[in-house]
Amino acid sequence: MKELFQHAAITDGITVRVAVNFLPEQSRIDAGKWFWVYHIRIENGSQQTVQLTTRHWRITDGHGSVNMVEGEGVVGEQPVLEPGQSHDYVSGCPLTTPHGSMEGHYVFHRADGTALRVAIPFFPLAAPATAG
Repeated sequence: MKELFQHAAITDGITVRVAVNFLPEQSRIDAGKWFWVYHIRIENGSQQTVQLTTRHWRITDGHGSVNMVEGEGVVGEQPVLEPGQSHDYVSGCPLTTPHGSMEGHYVFHRADGTALRVAIPFFPLAAPATAG
């Protein structure tokens, strides 16, 4: 059985896990549009309460074009994670090529106000050969 989360990165006790799936039903290959959904689980294995404040993504398509996406929180939330807690969310990524990749980081703030940059692991976006 394939593990749900194929990719993971750990920064100062904070683990970011990613599972990614190509969605043929959301893609329009004839129009040059491919779509993936990704599920992120953030686990606070540190000894401190942290709050996710911003996200920073580097999305690369199959031609090597890079799109930087930055914003507040994740899917409209800025979750607070106590030690031992986790937060899950699902989002999506469209591309104009059948292959690409995503990676990035979150900025968290600890209860004492210090910032923590937490890595989001690199993960490939790859449509099956039958999809373009």
